[in-house]
Amino acid sequence: MLNHLVDWLEALGVHIPGAGLMHYLSFRAMAAAVISMLIAFFSGKRIIRLLQRHQIGEDIRDLGLEGQMQKKGTPTMGGVIIIISVLGSALLVCRLDSIYTFLLILTTVWCGAIGFADDYIKVFKHKKEGMSERGKLILQFGLGLVIALTVCISPDIPTDRLVTTIPFVKAHEFDYSWLSPFHGQLGVYCSWGIYMIMIIIVMLACSNGANLTDGMDGLAVGTSAIVGVALGIMAWLSGDVLNARYLNIMIIPGAGEVAIYMAAFVGALIGFLWYNTFPAQVFMGDTGSLTIGGVIGVTAVLIHKELMLPILCGIFMMESLSVIIQRGYFKYTKRKYGEGRRVFLMAPLHHHYQKQGIPEPRIVTRFWIIGIILAVSTLALLKIR
Repeated sequence: MLNHLVDWLEALGVHIPGAGLMHYLSFRAMAAAVISMLIAFFSGKRIIRLLQRHQIGEDIRDLGLEGQMQKKGTPTMGGVIIIISVLGSALLVCRLDSIYTFLLILTTVWCGAIGFADDYIKVFKHKKEGMSERGKLILQFGLGLVIALTVCISPDIPTDRLVTTIPFVKAHEFDYSWLSPFHGQLGVYCSWGIYMIMIIIVMLACSNGANLTDGMDGLAVGTSAIVGVALGIMAWLSGDVLNARYLNIMIIPGAGEVAIYMAAFVGALIGFLWYNTFPAQVFMGDTGSLTIGGVIGVTAVLIHKELMLPILCGIFMMESLSVIIQRGYFKYTKRKYGEGRRVFLMAPLHHHYQKQGIPEPRIVTRFWIIGIILAVSTLALLKIR
């Protein structure tokens, strides 16, 4: 909004000292991060008090985890703080005529609405399971389909849509058309179909992966902030012709707006982390976890880095796989032996370590360290071929 205001004033011949800084991506990215952080910091206290006043607290089931029951009654649905901060900053600093900004705002609102509805059912309807898994998946699938269709047909996205970035190969490029078993026009349709399916899978995986990771104070927020920094850097590099050519990665015109949005995203997460560190004053709930996962997935798709997510989002992947393995093995052994057996002491993975007696802050910090290593490795892979 401020960028458009500066353009309008300059068109009228009005020159404001310092206003030209709004034309620099670096300045707008820093401004976006600072604004979202400040919004989260100052609105956080008021929102937490509001949640406490309305007794919107977490209902904890006793799973035998150390310090677990002490968290009972801690305000939840704090993901509203993240959403308000990201949107407030983005509306001020990002270019609102960018298709990338539009899709990221749409994702934030859509996933936030799904998470808010889920938390509302848990808190006010007193249904611990919240919205049905099928219902959430259908709504997330709907968003993935909208994103996929827009990416595939929008004339405002000028890049070769079927090509994405992968490490270790010449030119760092992978073409989805290589997966098509057909040739000619049928092969073209098949390639687009494969690409759309991949986008939807990425959306579902990231959103639910972040949701499963949100089980300890600061774990999901800190991990997501690390991922957000890496995605923002990759968006910046992809949008800059010189840097993209130097790294021999895909040039994506307009991707700088994605970098600015991710700066706002990271700023909001850091601001929220102020209140979510151990012992947490507020939980984000599904309102926050589904939102941050959705934003991460869409960002990766928009900058054509979705196939690098297994490395970058390795924490999300480990958490998700631990749940899948645990459930699958339990059902298999129950069917075969009449009694279910477990691979982990408890899933998701962070609870496995908690069951071993490792303090929660130590687990969270070590997961952050692993996240930083994965993020640095992902960025380093851009130069390896």
